[in-house]
Amino acid sequence: MRKKELELVLAPEVAFDAQQLEREILKSAHLKPEDVKFLHRIKRSVDARGREVLVRVRADIYLDNPPADILSPRYHYPDVTNARRVVIVGAGSAGLFAALRCIELGLKPVVLERGKDVRNRRRDLAAINKEHTVNPDSNYCFGEGGAGTYSDGKLYTRSKKRGDLQRILQILVQHGATPDILFDAHPHIGTNKLPKIIEAIRERIRAAGGEVLFERRVTDFVVEQGEMRGVLTQDGAAYMGEAVILATGHSARDIFELLHAKGITVEAKPFAMGVRVEHQQSLIDHIQYKLEDRGPYLPASSYALVHQTHYNDKQRGIFSFCMCPGGFIVPSATAPGEVVVNGMSPSRRDSRFSNSGIVVAVELEDMDLKNHGPLAGLRMQQDLERKACAMAGGTQAAPAQLLQDFTGRKTGGPLLETSYQPGLVATDMNALFSEDMGYRLREGFKAFGSKMRGYLSNEAQIVGVESRTSSPVRIPRHRDTLEHVQVKRLFPCGEGAGYAGGIVSAAMDGERCAEMAAMKLGVRVSE
Repeated sequence: MRKKELELVLAPEVAFDAQQLEREILKSAHLKPEDVKFLHRIKRSVDARGREVLVRVRADIYLDNPPADILSPRYHYPDVTNARRVVIVGAGSAGLFAALRCIELGLKPVVLERGKDVRNRRRDLAAINKEHTVNPDSNYCFGEGGAGTYSDGKLYTRSKKRGDLQRILQILVQHGATPDILFDAHPHIGTNKLPKIIEAIRERIRAAGGEVLFERRVTDFVVEQGEMRGVLTQDGAAYMGEAVILATGHSARDIFELLHAKGITVEAKPFAMGVRVEHQQSLIDHIQYKLEDRGPYLPASSYALVHQTHYNDKQRGIFSFCMCPGGFIVPSATAPGEVVVNGMSPSRRDSRFSNSGIVVAVELEDMDLKNHGPLAGLRMQQDLERKACAMAGGTQAAPAQLLQDFTGRKTGGPLLETSYQPGLVATDMNALFSEDMGYRLREGFKAFGSKMRGYLSNEAQIVGVESRTSSPVRIPRHRDTLEHVQVKRLFPCGEGAGYAGGIVSAAMDGERCAEMAAMKLGVRVSE
């Protein structure tokens, strides 16, 4: 096999134009198109560290036929109509990828989703934004595709040891995602394109004989002799299987309550809470790229920030979370009487606004474990979300304050224009948070202002509250088998169980849980 490996440093207008990029790669390799059997683009990343913004590109050129695994694989899904059944609770990233993997392994997935399919779910999202009405079963967190469908659609993760990252991306491409996600250092699909991909995955499951059922909220578990046999839904129906994969997402509080009430072990888990900060995207571009205008080729710039704070002899990190360049702040409450915000971006990231969660770590010692036990973190979330709702008037309007006024503990002036559709209410945000959390947020923003000059100003505003960063509960499982530590044939999975943090890591965990469930049933799982 003859292969040339290339590493190039290119101008953005070359790196982000497919035809120019291919010409530049061939030119650098001193080759003509007819000399090449396959051009494998490996990685593209923006480098804004120097005076000039550049793009680094890695590529392999195969002069002979490349290995089979280099070509975009097409995964095979056999007919499992009459196969052994695995019940999957939740049709988010973890649940859908668990279902696909079950089919590959010859098992029939029965996916139960409390919310609606992506098309009908949009009406409930519109009702939140326009009428301030929250449907507890269909919202930005619940429904087909889970919270990821109407989030930013980021596809990168630090948890690469949990599974085959490239395989997850390839499956997304097979179901309609752009092949660029296989190439970009920080791949992103966008909330406008994710629904069609999710629909394609659903139809793939159904075409293979699996089931995907909507408006099926689980209300009870069927446990016999220490083994999970199935679940009951709100309409009284029973769905039985030889294993249950629990992939309900980080906001399924009723499931955490149900597990605890039935004596099925759950644990409190560290998480983080804070606010969303919103800037003009042009300001973030100017800070990061050092350009007045990023032009038509460079993507909207992002940032990642972290700072350690000290209060009452306790150190806690404050950090940016789910940064959404060219995006929108969206309402993510899952029940009336609470206000929660999150961020999302369309595929082009062409909104005038940038936003990011800025959150403070919450450790076990910060929770009231004595009174609330394993649900102590959940109670902290609820208390803050309800307080935010009350302070902003009891609707889905969110409390907000100009950033520099918040850090200076000043009464603020009029708020800025915002991407948050339900609207903002000017509030003293320091009154919303406990003294220690408020202090850590103020100190963090000051530190971030030193790292990114122009970031800390009243040309930005904070919006509350960002409280659903991850699950405040862990559903413990055996390290090797991924089976629950107490109940056999129950496989806690994804973000809701405390084992993932985003679309890709949840998908990888879903696949692993499907494989472990299959092995429990005696199915041979190849590497």
